[in-house]
Amino acid sequence: MDLGLQGKRALITGSTGGIGYAIAEGLAREGAAVWLTGRTQATVDVALARLRLAVPACTAAGSAADCATAEGAARVFEALPAVDILVNNLGIYSRCPAFEIGDAQWAAMFDTNVMSGVRFTRHYAPAMAQRGWGRVVFVSSESALNIPREMIHYGMSKAAQLAISRGFAIEMAGTGVTVNALLPGPTRTENTERLRAERAQALGISVAELERDFFRDYRPTSLLARFAMAQEVADAAVYLCSTRASATTGAAMRVDGGTVNQIM
Repeated sequence: MDLGLQGKRALITGSTGGIGYAIAEGLAREGAAVWLTGRTQATVDVALARLRLAVPACTAAGSAADCATAEGAARVFEALPAVDILVNNLGIYSRCPAFEIGDAQWAAMFDTNVMSGVRFTRHYAPAMAQRGWGRVVFVSSESALNIPREMIHYGMSKAAQLAISRGFAIEMAGTGVTVNALLPGPTRTENTERLRAERAQALGISVAELERDFFRDYRPTSLLARFAMAQEVADAAVYLCSTRASATTGAAMRVDGGTVNQIM
């Protein structure tokens, strides 16, 4: 199936690893020219080298910038004035008991996960509308609907992304620009693998035991009953970015392994 992405310019924030990198690679394989972002030049360079090894004929570049800040966003805007596809993937998460989450943690979660996407969409989407075509995807989470007790500040930020993506979709009505949210469930990435290994060591159990306990105690509704691979999530994102998804906008597409226990 031709997804119509050949030559499209795609920016993926927070894309030097994990789901963001997997989306960038998926878009590159479909012929899109991809632009990566990361906090340091070293991580961007490593990701670009990895991408060029995986997709030798790809067109790829990147920016070192803290996209959670207005200043960092401005650096990307200067380096890349226009795009056809924007994937707002940048995000952070942390575990913390609800009554121990301080003001600074609430603010950092909101600024990184919510305001970054607002700034990038506000900058790029109007020009997409003027050209009559564009794709914006917010990488949210099943935690937007299934608020995790161990990180309610994260759930708050992901729920906010659903409202924002729907609101921007309404603003883009009739322009040829679609705006959607993607809701991954528990996903296996480099960072989550490292964190699980550290947590298993601290608890004195194996990673396999930790993963078993996670689905039993924290995500018992998961129908997949395993962590999704980043590429499985990326495949859905690539579809939303494609010409084939032209009738899908203002939607929340779940790639959560059935974790959210509802059918709508």
